[in-house]
Amino acid sequence: MNQADLNLAVTLRHELHAHPELSRQETWTKARLMNFLQEHTKLELHDRGSWFYALYRGMGVGKIAFRADFDALPMEETCELPYRSQCPGVAHKCGHDGHSAALALLGLTLERTGAARDVYLIFQPAEEVGAGGEACAALLKEEHIGEVYAFHNMPGYPLHTLALRKGTMNCASKGVTYRFEGVSTHASTPELGRNPAQAVARIVGALPGLTRQEDHRGLVMATVVQIAVGEPAFGISAYRGALLLTLRAQYQEELDALSQQVTDLARQAAEEDGLTLTIEEQDVFPETANHPAGVERVEKAAQALGLPVVEMEEPMRGSEDFGWYLRQAEGAMFLLGDGEDHQPLHRTDFDFPDALLGTACALFQKLI
Repeated sequence: MNQADLNLAVTLRHELHAHPELSRQETWTKARLMNFLQEHTKLELHDRGSWFYALYRGMGVGKIAFRADFDALPMEETCELPYRSQCPGVAHKCGHDGHSAALALLGLTLERTGAARDVYLIFQPAEEVGAGGEACAALLKEEHIGEVYAFHNMPGYPLHTLALRKGTMNCASKGVTYRFEGVSTHASTPELGRNPAQAVARIVGALPGLTRQEDHRGLVMATVVQIAVGEPAFGISAYRGALLLTLRAQYQEELDALSQQVTDLARQAAEEDGLTLTIEEQDVFPETANHPAGVERVEKAAQALGLPVVEMEEPMRGSEDFGWYLRQAEGAMFLLGDGEDHQPLHRTDFDFPDALLGTACALFQKLI
């Protein structure tokens, strides 16, 4: 690893950390990454609006892609860092600044070392809300790219330790809002109105029975995020209500089945109680399912670099929209340890360890 390139990547990572942007708002971040690669490499840059990719054209046959996300979180930063967030209420607390800096470092390295095949570096927005991956993943089919890889930094594993598994790496999930509209009336005459409280209660009460582990192949969860029924006015019987759920499952087909079951319950409850029902979905993440051959290639690359490898027994419960890419091409998502005692992700004092930049880049190089 060239030390000058590594120093540039560290500086870039600190710049990105100091200027975080929320999902769907990453205009400065995207421009900075493009300018960095334009200044320091001769890679082809392809602007796709909210995202872009850089292309190194190799001298042989075959194509491979790597992906990094670059959005931040709606959180305050409490770290006393010289490069701490300059944007109130927004901070890089999931390490996406490091993911992008590591991929940019690969671009610098390709400029020096070359590659035998075409290498695509995909810089993706809006991972945190599941809104960026599907559009970017379409590039794989468009360009006939056969392999794709990405990493996520992960506290709890020793620094530089690689962790992954075959099959489900990250659970599928979605956020669902069920909105009920009834008829208002005075609180003293509830029989004259239509109150959604009982409909919401019946759905919530049914969730444990729908998610029993013994009835499913893998993990299935339904988490109540919010219940909002009525207004704080003691003279009015509630006539509007909303139930917000996060549905999650290890396997895509079991998430789809759970979603249908809850929706059927909501429609039945609305019909029985004379309510109008509307349903909204957001933050939809597919199952991220690693291909066995992709996992084996990553493990072989790690072993060649002398990195410890942990085979995970269980998938990550948290979702990751890299699943869209693995529907289009063979590959794998893997974790790199931040350190056993490192601050957890999505905490106000988290910071990506710069020591991982070179490790991630070296792994990507081996995979090429």
